[in-house]
Amino acid sequence: MGRFIWIKHDIKKSGRIFCLILLLVLLTAACGLKEEKVSDGHLSADEMKKTDAENDVLSSDRGTEDYGGAAMKELEYIPDGYELPAKQQGTLEKLTYDTWESFTYEEHTQPLTKEAWVYVPYGYDKEERYNIMYLSHGGWSDETSIMGTDKNPRSFKYVIDHAIEDGKISPLLIVLPTYNNTSGNDSGDYGLALQLTDQFHNELLNDLIPAVEDKYSTYAKDTTPEGIAASRDHRAFGGFSMGSVNTWCTFRYCLDYFRYFMPMSGNYTTDGEYMAELVRESGHDWDDFFIFSASGTKDFAYGSFKAQIQAMGNVKDKTFRFADNEKEGNLLFLEREGYSHDVTASDEYTYNGLRFFWNKL
Repeated sequence: MGRFIWIKHDIKKSGRIFCLILLLVLLTAACGLKEEKVSDGHLSADEMKKTDAENDVLSSDRGTEDYGGAAMKELEYIPDGYELPAKQQGTLEKLTYDTWESFTYEEHTQPLTKEAWVYVPYGYDKEERYNIMYLSHGGWSDETSIMGTDKNPRSFKYVIDHAIEDGKISPLLIVLPTYNNTSGNDSGDYGLALQLTDQFHNELLNDLIPAVEDKYSTYAKDTTPEGIAASRDHRAFGGFSMGSVNTWCTFRYCLDYFRYFMPMSGNYTTDGEYMAELVRESGHDWDDFFIFSASGTKDFAYGSFKAQIQAMGNVKDKTFRFADNEKEGNLLFLEREGYSHDVTASDEYTYNGLRFFWNKL
């Protein structure tokens, strides 16, 4: 099997902190009190670099292979009309696969049959190879929440159709799984969702990825752990809110199998050194991955999420390097003034992340 990273970390403690922050914000709003603003203005890549410029290390020794990740200095709004059906429409296909109950996964005592949805781009050709994005839903949601179904697609499905048709995003596969376990309501229990996202990597690597990438044409020559690792440059994982927590968990356990990560408005820890230690233990270097992150200034998760990103960027050995392109660094944080914790923000950040990965803007 692949190499997993098992480092002691009190995720439940981090979850409690996040939950307390949420509760405090909600109580403050209910009492009519003025919420303290965490930070003013947009935190640009240049501003982030100044934080520890004295420790800057030139990146000119990086290889010449271009993975994409062209310069992106600010978020792009989703163009008008993208919420309507496009002429060239991709399809949503249901995928049923077998896995195991999450908390007893290693014992394999309770089999489960689960569903994921797969976005297949217009003109899909099984003779071609496609990059693949695994996109996790947040709390109180399931595998149909982000793009919908074949019979009832959500507007974000149309956004991706238009973006591919207009050449803004290269044709790719998007997998929409769920970390719900034995009940479709699991994600509505905050504490349980934290635990399930921490367990999801078992199912992801051993069951979901093989089921998807055996069926669809990706860069994986086979779906053994070795084959999945060899094709990691063409695989991404992202999510908003609790989906962001799921993204950080995937970064923790599955860095061998994913190159790109898109956490949005959901923090995992504010300990940058801990995050750097995960990378060191994995054996990967700073130029082996890229994290595209985003949040809104009115989002209740903004303060803690931004604090995590800043803490990561401040790690002295430059494990994480702020940059608006992939050649110079591996960490990008973009924010939208006035955006809150809602579907508008989630759709826009995801659209932008997919504009960045594997593309020349």
